[in-house]
Amino acid sequence: METDQEPYVPLASLRQLHQVMAEMNTARSQADTLQIVADGAVGALGYEMACVNLVRPDGDLVVAAVSGNSAAEALITGRTGSRESWDRRLGMGELWGDLVFIPHTEGWVLDDDDVPQWYSDGPAPRFPEEWHPGDRLFAPMYAPGAQGGARGGLLGVISVDRPVTGRRPGAWGREALQMYAFQAAIAISNAHLRANMQRALVRLERDQQALRASEESFRQSFEYAPSGMAIAEMGGDQHGRILRTNDALCRLLGRPASAMRRYSFSDLVHPEDIGTLMRTSAEGGRAELRLARRDGSYVWVSLRNSVVADAADGPRFLLTHVEDIEERKGRELQLAHRASHDSLTGLPNSAELRSRLAARLCRRPAHLDPLESLDAAYGHPAGSGDAHGFDFGPGAEPYDAFDHHVHTVAPEQGPDDGTKGLAVLFCDLDGFKSINDRFGHNAGDAVLIEVARRLSGGVRDGDTVARLGGDEFVILADGLGQADAADLAVRLRGEIIQPIRAEGRAVRVGASFGIGWAHCGMTADEVLKSADERMYVEKRSRPKQHRRAG
Repeated sequence: METDQEPYVPLASLRQLHQVMAEMNTARSQADTLQIVADGAVGALGYEMACVNLVRPDGDLVVAAVSGNSAAEALITGRTGSRESWDRRLGMGELWGDLVFIPHTEGWVLDDDDVPQWYSDGPAPRFPEEWHPGDRLFAPMYAPGAQGGARGGLLGVISVDRPVTGRRPGAWGREALQMYAFQAAIAISNAHLRANMQRALVRLERDQQALRASEESFRQSFEYAPSGMAIAEMGGDQHGRILRTNDALCRLLGRPASAMRRYSFSDLVHPEDIGTLMRTSAEGGRAELRLARRDGSYVWVSLRNSVVADAADGPRFLLTHVEDIEERKGRELQLAHRASHDSLTGLPNSAELRSRLAARLCRRPAHLDPLESLDAAYGHPAGSGDAHGFDFGPGAEPYDAFDHHVHTVAPEQGPDDGTKGLAVLFCDLDGFKSINDRFGHNAGDAVLIEVARRLSGGVRDGDTVARLGGDEFVILADGLGQADAADLAVRLRGEIIQPIRAEGRAVRVGASFGIGWAHCGMTADEVLKSADERMYVEKRSRPKQHRRAG
């Protein structure tokens, strides 16, 4: 009796193979089908190990099931090999019908490619037909073609290792593996089709339940609510897409209901408020933000979310209440602007100036030695015995632990070394009091308004021009060196000394500038006091008769 050419096949083996094929076609899921295919190659076909490599939508092949070796299963399951590497393998070696056998004498070139592999140990073969640990045998699985037509595309590959006989499979073994791969391809295709049909049925049922829930539970209160209402999808790729709106919301945004269904709230929100919308929770979330009207303008609204589900805890939706708060928000913004800006010039006032300046400063000393600077940059307090721990103790400063604040530094006194810093220019008008005394406060106000306009026009967009009070102004200009700050002061003085029309007459004022530098370790008041003192030094250094002329 021969076992490799025309073998005697026990009836039990045929029954086992038939049983495996039946189980493949009755598995409950695609994952179960794939595992049965791998287990059958080991249990029914007599290989020590088998892997099922499945083609993904992107064309690469993933190890979807492994049988016969638990260590290999833990190592390579879920790993992916590129389609290019697999095409190379299937084009090598010897063709045994649809099977591809790559002997160890050729397969060594594949050891370093990206296909997940498991290397089995074993002695070198003693006979020509004995299986070598480096041999490879692949059974491609192709999608079933139309009746009488060519086969379809590649579905996957069954890879097997070391027949239990220790010999390369003979004619019957090859035929059995090829037939098995053909039946496995049919089972996998059917499992995929069943999964798609089940998902389609689930989606259909959920859509029907959602429609009934919205119609039966909310129609009356939704349609006739005096404020805006919207139902939007929750979860999935279409999260936030508007499904339905009431008349009040359509009137508020000036958009018909049919057009609203093309948007999600993220499409309508003001670009500056998108972060607020993303941070608003679905269940009980509230937010105040701006939504776009059809005419391109924006309206302030208050959003309040709640989650809606049907009685069977089926589809879930977002019910969003939209309230018009444009008038209230306008008053709040106006009050906030009045509190932080000068009523005459519209510039930031003293409180806002100090707030902006304080935001750039921290309590870290301005100058550290190199080791301390490096330590502070990485968020560890210099000199601490626990510098690389997480608990810095009760005496730690706010900047000590993992600080992301960008420290403000100042150029050194003396020659300009190219260091850039935050320049603070303190400006005091020369000759302003005489204009107030001679021509009245209306003329003085006109001068202050025009000086504010000229200062604002003479600085960069990111700089701050503030009115400290009376005829004093302060400019914050970041990223300047000593020469840059001096040039800015000269340029602004040149703008100010030009004639100003006030109460029907031309008047002139001069300006004295003091240049201070802000750095961490100082308070806002200390920075302003330093610039003020330097302004008075500059004022006293110029003859009185030349002050008004600048």
